Amino acid sequence: MDISVESLETPALTKAHLAELLFEQIGLNKRESKDMIDAFFSLVADSLVEGHDVKISSFGNFQIRTKAPRPGRNPRTGEAIPIRARRVVTFHASRKLKELIQDDGQT
Repeated sequence: MDISVESLETPALTKAHLAELLFEQIGLNKRESKDMIDAFFSLVADSLVEGHDVKISSFGNFQIRTKAPRPGRNPRTGEAIPIRARRVVTFHASRKLKELIQDDGQT
């Protein structure tokens, strides 16, 4: 199955665009398409909130990383301010995705 995103009007691939692609190219109705996209991203977000890594084969890994508190500085005033500890999401592309990106850039 070949799914094309060339018809997109904007350079960003949004949830609405993904739902539209499911509707046009796979044949799901618009409501099912939107519900499927929302359920997928909800599942990914919920897993990350719970502290679980999300691995998507041939695409990449989303991981939660805990950053330690550190001193910071207000760039406008130069005043020292503390930056609290926080959790951030990181993404690491799979080898296959990296190869696809590199191959596409060289053609």
